Amino acid sequence: MKIRLSKIEDVSEIMMIIDDAKNYLASLNIDQWQNGYPNTTQVENDINNKESYVVVNDKNTVMATSMFTTNPEPTYKVIDGNWLVDETKTYGVIHRMAIKKEFRKFGLATFLFDEFHQQLKKNNIQSLKIDTHEDNLGMQSLLKKLGYSYCGIIYTNYKAKRLAFEKVIS
Repeated sequence: MKIRLSKIEDVSEIMMIIDDAKNYLASLNIDQWQNGYPNTTQVENDINNKESYVVVNDKNTVMATSMFTTNPEPTYKVIDGNWLVDETKTYGVIHRMAIKKEFRKFGLATFLFDEFHQQLKKNNIQSLKIDTHEDNLGMQSLLKKLGYSYCGIIYTNYKAKRLAFEKVIS
């Protein structure tokens, strides 16, 4: 199993994983990703910006997807709370992480986080920030397990409330 940058030819598989994740969140009554986001255009932009990653197995099956960048997240400028590391310093951001249904509970999200932590360490970037829906207890549990701290509330560009977390990478 390995992580690689996504390619345009991965879009259909990535969208199947994201659409399945949307259905999964809806089945848990979590109002996250229920408004047309993320969509194909967003994923294609992530790929073109070299910010989309997939986990593939030895048969080259796409098992998971995530967006990861060190570009600033505009919605993180205003937080009802406090970031651990000043928002003006370079930091990593994860968005749009989803695991293919048959590969859930295999540790792939942790595998992705570990890879992104290593990329940040290699580039001497000391912070990774992420946000999630207040009802997404699965992601919140994973973040706490991985040593993330709750920092406060941010609002997306479409005014949705999200819980913000951060980890200092050392």
